[in-house]
Amino acid sequence: MNKFQFMGRLTRDPEARVTPNTNTPVTTFSVAVNRRFADANGERKADFFNLTAYGKLADFCAKYYRKGQQVLVEGRIQNRTWDDANGQRRYATDFIVENAYFADSRREAGAVDEVPSSSMDGEFITVDDTDDLPF
Repeated sequence: MNKFQFMGRLTRDPEARVTPNTNTPVTTFSVAVNRRFADANGERKADFFNLTAYGKLADFCAKYYRKGQQVLVEGRIQNRTWDDANGQRRYATDFIVENAYFADSRREAGAVDEVPSSSMDGEFITVDDTDDLPF
């Protein structure tokens, strides 16, 4: 199984672009993830991960994610290799986002009024949090 799951805060606004040959949307962003335990000095360290989303999910991340928001992302890890201009073999590990969620409370997130549906088909539902739950 090839899967990662990170919950952390965005360190910068996402950067959106499209691939040159296929015009596929691509969005990159970075997430700071706190480590579970403190070090010997009592400080909690964080790891920083660069992430990439494609297609409709890339559009979603570019439109709704902002620096400082807490998010939960899931996806797969992908390795790639290439030869650089000097003929040396280079390696990279990419974190490809397949699912992305908001992890802030509504107050922390700035009370977004419309939330994309779970199908990521571009449709939106209006959320009214003033009513009691129907069950």
